[in-house]
Amino acid sequence: MVWESQQERGQGPRRQEGRSRKGAIRMVRRSQRRKLQKFTRLCGREEGLRVKRSCPSCGPELGVEEKKGKGNPISIQLFPPELVEHIISFLPVRDLVALGQTCRYFHEVCDAEGVWRRICRRLSPRLRDQGSGVRPWKRAAILNYTKGLYFQAFGGRRRCLSKSVAPLLAHGYRRFLPTKDHVFILDYVGTLFFLKNALVSTLGQMQWKRACRYVVLCRGAKDFASDPRCDTVYRKYLYVLATREQQEVVGTTSSRACDCVEVYLQSSGQRVFKMTFHHSMTFKQIVLVGQETQRALLLLTEEGKIYSLVVNETQLDQPRSYTVQLALRKVSHYLPHLRVACMTSNQSSTLYVTDQGGVYFEVHTPGVYRDLFGTLQAFDPLDQQMPLALSLPAKILFCALGYNHLGLVDEFGRIFMQGNNRYGQLGTGDKMDRGEPTQVRYLQRPITLWCGLNHSLVLSQSSEFSKELLGCGCGAGGRLPGWPKGSASFVKLQVKVPLCACALCATRECLYILSSHDIEQHTPYRDLPASRVVGIPEPSLGTGAPQDPGGTAQACEEYLSQIHSCHTLQDRMEKMKEIIGWMPLMAAQKDFFWEALDMLQKAEGGGGGVGPPASET
Repeated sequence: MVWESQQERGQGPRRQEGRSRKGAIRMVRRSQRRKLQKFTRLCGREEGLRVKRSCPSCGPELGVEEKKGKGNPISIQLFPPELVEHIISFLPVRDLVALGQTCRYFHEVCDAEGVWRRICRRLSPRLRDQGSGVRPWKRAAILNYTKGLYFQAFGGRRRCLSKSVAPLLAHGYRRFLPTKDHVFILDYVGTLFFLKNALVSTLGQMQWKRACRYVVLCRGAKDFASDPRCDTVYRKYLYVLATREQQEVVGTTSSRACDCVEVYLQSSGQRVFKMTFHHSMTFKQIVLVGQETQRALLLLTEEGKIYSLVVNETQLDQPRSYTVQLALRKVSHYLPHLRVACMTSNQSSTLYVTDQGGVYFEVHTPGVYRDLFGTLQAFDPLDQQMPLALSLPAKILFCALGYNHLGLVDEFGRIFMQGNNRYGQLGTGDKMDRGEPTQVRYLQRPITLWCGLNHSLVLSQSSEFSKELLGCGCGAGGRLPGWPKGSASFVKLQVKVPLCACALCATRECLYILSSHDIEQHTPYRDLPASRVVGIPEPSLGTGAPQDPGGTAQACEEYLSQIHSCHTLQDRMEKMKEIIGWMPLMAAQKDFFWEALDMLQKAEGGGGGVGPPASET
């Protein structure tokens, strides 16, 4: 008891001492707060440093009386423009674009060329040339911000979209081409990059890893091409169309720019062959056609003429020099008034698109000719280079060529397909071959179109400014993600498409998507005239007559009989999903029906049931 009383006596002074310290601290804080409030009031009355948060373009709000003791608001427009641009240039590109959409003042500031110059130097510090165009710095900054190469392997368990390594020296991505082992990318200043990939074996299946490293293959490149077949195993050599400085006279220092074609080994990037042309001939595109022993190089000049030469690829690795003859192609010899804008090819045919939107075809084998046109009536095996004109209702903007089918896109954004349809690769909803261009009515205004061996892909943009990938044809090997059985009409694939996707390509092992946005390149689609929209629909170019309503009704009755023949609810759901994939519906409508069927299937628990009555069927 004595010890406890002494302890209590000792705690008393300590408690009083702690209370006095806390009180002193509170008094000091209170005095500091009063001094700060007094100083703020004086500054507010004398200098008016209060800034009001309002729209800088509209200025302070009118008709509102300021409280007594509060200063006048200061607009951000009073700051020097250079200071505002310098501060805004530190924002990410996504936030900069969002800020420019808030008001008129920020739109002008965020769109200034000085802001984009600082952003471009931050994104690509090694970039020396800002490019060309009306807005060179903004174009360069957006090109380098949106550049990317994405790929998704078809085999294995991993089905997500991966991104390859991005070369720091690349000024945007203009073109790309996958080969047997690697990927080649061409940027907007003519630098060709060699992305070295690695193949790994997982569970007995070959899969692509991301590009582990990259090197600069060559500079001053205009275009490049390789074996046009869909299988990358045949792409042994890479043909590069480039511009080089050549000496006019041997022993002098004067030089002149000349176009040349350089051949590289895709496996190592070593140059094995080079051919130089006269300085008076300038080219802009190169494609290949034919077999290895008779490989024909087609060169498109700036004036729209086509020249060709033949090379034997089996002798390119031999150290010897020989002369090849450059000849004018028949499409330019017999039709000199035509000006070819672009061309595409496969192993046995070539497609030319003129500047007026006309399409001309070269077919070199009877089998492909029969698949494309359905007959051999006009095929001449002794004159395979004679061009054939395709009958089309409007100007064609771009095209895609597969092994035995093709796709065309006109100025109104309509897609026309032609050729073999054994696997449903035309996307017409059936598996009937088309000897003439036939419109796919539920697809419009695509970004790009790609035709493979027996399937087709379309990159389109939805109403929410997001992009989606549609595909049709054979789905074996995972080439149509989400549709292993394939589809006779274009269906939405299970691929997460990048926001700035602009080109795509598919091989046997992988799907590639190129991302790059150029503010100066837009597809000039036009609105369809009212006379073609209202009234009776146009007849299909493939059949020459409108769609038969009786045939459509008969097909629907056949679909209902197939559903009625299923015994369980699960089988009926799966059959209904399959039928929706066959029907020529819009992509949004098909997605709606598929999601609705999934919801009903989950609500029912996937159990079996009795078939519907005969009257309902």
